[in-house]
Amino acid sequence: MDLQMLAADLISRTEAAVEQIAGLSAHTGITFKVADVVDAVERDLPSDYPAPATDGSLTRRHVIKSMAEDILTGAMYEGHA
Repeated sequence: MDLQMLAADLISRTEAAVEQIAGLSAHTGITFKVADVVDAVERDLPSDYPAPATDGSLTRRHVIKSMAEDILTGAMYEGHA
């Protein structure tokens, strides 16, 4: 899977997790944290899902956290009206 496809897949998975967790939160009144979204995405990834190849300063969890924050704030969609 190339990097562009990998990013699109991870965004899609993160959007789905945000939608699910935010929906549950709205129905139950229980608040959630971005870390809950990250955990949900991580749990649903296949065991062989690629992780960033870095010195360890940027983990897949960091990437998912950033995506989730951008989805929740709307920054992910700015300029895509």
